[in-house]
Amino acid sequence: MSPTRGKRPAESADRETGGLGRYRAKRDFAKTPEPSGGRSESGGPGGEGGVYVVQKHHAGHLHYDLRLESGGVLKSWAVPKGPSLDPAEKRLAVEVEDHPLDYAGFEGSIPEGEYGAGSVIVWDRGTYRPQGGASLEEMLEKGAVKVELAGEKLRGGFAIVRTRFGGKKTNWLLIKEKDGHARPGSDVTAEAPRSVLSGREVDDPGLR
Repeated sequence: MSPTRGKRPAESADRETGGLGRYRAKRDFAKTPEPSGGRSESGGPGGEGGVYVVQKHHAGHLHYDLRLESGGVLKSWAVPKGPSLDPAEKRLAVEVEDHPLDYAGFEGSIPEGEYGAGSVIVWDRGTYRPQGGASLEEMLEKGAVKVELAGEKLRGGFAIVRTRFGGKKTNWLLIKEKDGHARPGSDVTAEAPRSVLSGREVDDPGLR
């Protein structure tokens, strides 16, 4: 089957610089309202941190997308059960393709037939800083990330650790560290389900 108009073959995407080849290859920007990543960025490797966002995405299944700015893109993980402020909870986080920085403010509905079809809200946003003296890219390479989040809902230390669960290199665990922002026994996704931008829920008809 030939690629959908507006989408790029995988081999072309693999050659593209800037880390957005896979992202663009999966989407037809004549149909989806998602940003194409036209904003040119030349950010460093995340040594000083940057933008942090969690988007709530009701596609085939409801999940949350964690994104951290690094090198001019958003490094991204899909978190099926969402983040937790309880250090006892270890949440699966599946590494996905880099997203453009513009995506940090995206809310809306991805149409049927497009990759990730469904509604999206900005569940949390803020900034992050790497911990321990290494850049985000260096920690990603080692498979052990420690960051401090300064969001509207999530704050304090978090670890993102690669696991061999299921035999997949893309599987990580998202874990809240024990600090003053930890809330054992809490369920922050149920307690605060709405967008920090619009106040909407993910299934609000106004997103469509």
